[in-house]
Amino acid sequence: MQARIKVKPSLFYSLIPLLIMGLLLGVGYGVYHIRAEALLIISATVAGIMAWRIGWTWKELESGIVDSVTQAMPAMLIVITVGLLIGSWIISGTIPMMIHYGMDIISPKYFLITASILCSVVSLFTGSSWGTVGTVGIALMGIAESFGLPRGMTAGAIITGAYFGDKISPFSDTTNLAPIAARSNLFDHIRHLLWTTTPAWLIGLIIYLFLGLYYIDHNVDAGVLNLIQVNLAAAFNYHWLLLLPPLIVLVAAVKKMPTLPSMLASAFTAALLALIFQSHSLTQILDVMVNGYVSATGDAQIDRLLTRGGMMSMMGVTLIALCAFAFAGIVRKAGMLDTILQSLSKWISSRGSLILTTAGSAITVAIITGSSFLAIIIPAELFANLFSKMGLAAKNLSRTVEDSGTVIVPLVPWSMAGVYMSGTLGVSTLAYIPWAFMCYLGVFFAILYGYTGIGIAEKILDDETQQGS
Repeated sequence: MQARIKVKPSLFYSLIPLLIMGLLLGVGYGVYHIRAEALLIISATVAGIMAWRIGWTWKELESGIVDSVTQAMPAMLIVITVGLLIGSWIISGTIPMMIHYGMDIISPKYFLITASILCSVVSLFTGSSWGTVGTVGIALMGIAESFGLPRGMTAGAIITGAYFGDKISPFSDTTNLAPIAARSNLFDHIRHLLWTTTPAWLIGLIIYLFLGLYYIDHNVDAGVLNLIQVNLAAAFNYHWLLLLPPLIVLVAAVKKMPTLPSMLASAFTAALLALIFQSHSLTQILDVMVNGYVSATGDAQIDRLLTRGGMMSMMGVTLIALCAFAFAGIVRKAGMLDTILQSLSKWISSRGSLILTTAGSAITVAIITGSSFLAIIIPAELFANLFSKMGLAAKNLSRTVEDSGTVIVPLVPWSMAGVYMSGTLGVSTLAYIPWAFMCYLGVFFAILYGYTGIGIAEKILDDETQQGS
């Protein structure tokens, strides 16, 4: 059988699959809420047909898909394990206890700043911005209204806190997805995020401090929050040993131990604690680790926050990643990605312009699709090789796409995150955008560091899924 002659794709030809994908996701996902997985498969099919037309066989394209997925597989295993970890931490009482005592930081005099910090703590230990806003956020909005605080301002402080924790929590789906897409290490990614996230978060807190001192001169009625604490304490037995599971993960991260074994050790420790302190059966615990925890306290707010986790909860993230990598594998194998990168690289002359272009691409995808997942995956795939060629560690890429993707999505009115935040808090998206400081200041610091070299990591290891890369 005569070998097919391969033709190098032009820039226009290479852009067609991306434009079709953008159109499908922008209209199908963004407007009609069609599942992104199906749209990505259609996009991959179109890319495959176009690759075949310029000489590539299915066997060759299939190998491109396999290579793309294989590179991401170790990180995907960690994502699935995160679901197991969350379920075990909840049923053991670890997460409920963290939430309970985290709520004690509420200060009557400094309401806005403490509200933002509280949401940061809750989302950090749950990995859920939506759960935080739908529980503690609702209670805080009710309290803030009694003091005459602007609703948009309060919502901005709540959302900032919720997305701070979500952004750097090892239990967050986007925090796990970003290093998968960029092929970096989870804990390296989180530590590197602190360079941009911490100053953006602190600036927001300082502003909330002064705004709170200006608007609030009354004591806060913490009755609603106290009720949540009482119901949590009634549903779980607290003990200082429940701190062991997060301590295991923390020590492992500091010691740069392998991620997957440390997470499994933490999960099984939590399972043992659930047996001892919560009197659950082994069957119940194992079911929660697979299918997630279903809270039945009778308190709707608590039940919404704690009904989550389990390995099955991570299947959606894993599936969308697989579909996106299928598209990316074809485009990359057929040389379309190289053609686009060659064109872009003509004016990407520095690390600063590379990070600026990456951030701009992530924001564009976020606005078009309203999906934080796609805003992470697509730019990461597009610019991964350029970061490597410029001697930049992959964690620079994962940080940039999360700075520009994850926290921008709730500012997009037609995104699911924007609709949820607005509907839950009873505030229009446009009303809280000016007050969600961290959501856009993180992008500013990412670009600033790119041009100044501050907080930029050099590439050390070829396999950057390993810690210390």
